[in-house]
Amino acid sequence: MRIDSRTAALVSTPVLAASLLATLVAAAPAASAKDARTAPATSAEGARTAPAASAEGARTVPAAAARTRTPHAARTGAAPATPGWKRCTGADLDPRQECATISVPLDYAKPRGAQITLAISRVRSERPQARRGTLLLIPGGPGSSGINRPSTLGKKLPRSVRDAYDIVGFDPRGLGGSTPISCGLAHDDLALVHLRPWPDADGGIERNVSTGRRLAQTCARNGGPVLRSISTANEARDIDRIRQALGERKLSAWGVSYGTYAGAVYAQMFPRRTDRWVLDSSDDPDPKRVARGWLANYATGVEDAFPDFAAWAADPGNPHRLADSADEVRPLFLKLAARLDRAPIPWPGANPAELNGNVLRQSLLDALYSTTRFPALARLIRAARDGSPLPAPNTPPDEALQSSVAVSAATICNDVSWPASIPDYERDVAESRRTHPLTAGLPANLMPCAFWPYAPKEKPVRITPGGPSNVLMIQNRRDPSTPLVGALRMREALGGRARMVTVDAVGHGAYRANGNACGDAAVTDFLVRGDRPARDVSCPAA
Repeated sequence: MRIDSRTAALVSTPVLAASLLATLVAAAPAASAKDARTAPATSAEGARTAPAASAEGARTVPAAAARTRTPHAARTGAAPATPGWKRCTGADLDPRQECATISVPLDYAKPRGAQITLAISRVRSERPQARRGTLLLIPGGPGSSGINRPSTLGKKLPRSVRDAYDIVGFDPRGLGGSTPISCGLAHDDLALVHLRPWPDADGGIERNVSTGRRLAQTCARNGGPVLRSISTANEARDIDRIRQALGERKLSAWGVSYGTYAGAVYAQMFPRRTDRWVLDSSDDPDPKRVARGWLANYATGVEDAFPDFAAWAADPGNPHRLADSADEVRPLFLKLAARLDRAPIPWPGANPAELNGNVLRQSLLDALYSTTRFPALARLIRAARDGSPLPAPNTPPDEALQSSVAVSAATICNDVSWPASIPDYERDVAESRRTHPLTAGLPANLMPCAFWPYAPKEKPVRITPGGPSNVLMIQNRRDPSTPLVGALRMREALGGRARMVTVDAVGHGAYRANGNACGDAAVTDFLVRGDRPARDVSCPAA
């Protein structure tokens, strides 16, 4: 199944299909756009890596039929075949966008064994004489499609960047046009408020335990060998196979959200293959926690971003105004969420088919991703508060979500082991609910990973300062999903390899996302001319 551009726009944030956020926000416009052992640094091309067998004649296998092995030392294989480019099919694509597939090993320890397919795409440089290389767009999620990003994100890039690079996208293994997987989840389990571990109204997590165990068992039963092969380290290896197939000595990249972590892992494993490396809205790379840390950071991120919504919702000139002062918006929201906990409102066509307290909380989290989503949240709050009809829900079909959810779960659960102690989660959820009521315990709760039947095949990659100094980070100060506190940890881990541009803005995604000329110019100058700030930079509000 290929995910279309509309659905892909809903699928792009960290931690178990977080990108499906828009499904529960009525008429929401698209945004402008436990503990595992710590690994030693993985720094050399080929460390725990082997190139794949040639795609010519390689055996391509469906997800359920492929065989997998535990990775071990690197082996040598032939470079992948040159892609057979053809015009892409789909609505609203740049007519110049081309698509192809390449073969990659299911198991990089067996590079000449079973192969799976990666779907790739490109829009070639608009001025070949100015071309300097390839800019790879690394999608977020995990579980976000990237095949159409050369069109959707490419058109947002300035002409100078489009002249300097071929813009290349891809669907990660298991997703969309690549060899797809599915957990085969039931309709109810695909509701974001069930995929996300929102506790019950009283703070109990018994339902989360039951759901997490069921999802882990279902994915193990239906996901097949490809599901077990998915990890961030293998995404980095897949990216290097894309580089080889394109015939590039080095890649430049723009990674967003989870794409920053995948990009940082690639830069750690293949440092000499990186050219100009942009990390936009960075995840905390803590190798002991990985996605568990990303989930925990929502507590900080939502608190950081909420005051922007509150100020907007109390602006006297705002037709969607909810309160007379910003200080009134927080208690208004919390009181309404508590009321909906007790008495949900029917919402036909949504999943679940009611507006309850957790659906409202999830809708808040979604809306904080972009100021363009504030009006939709305000309409939903006003309708629920005043008893007027709810806006029409924007719910993708189940089929469009299955691969994304499976890839997301596989990535976060295969990357690192999660704690299994239910009493510890109960304690942490209670404390989180007390200190961060807007997120109601979600950031401290368990995921299907607590019941995942497969141990990680390798340790998480530790991000270190070892490697070329060619990374530019850009980060909004008030990001609900990848908050500044986590980005600063990525900055610390990269050390002298990176510089960081911090933008005084709210939302998830910074470059070409919020009209900040200072931040946009810093990234563009780096990509086009290689001009990177000598030290970290702070950009004022636009």
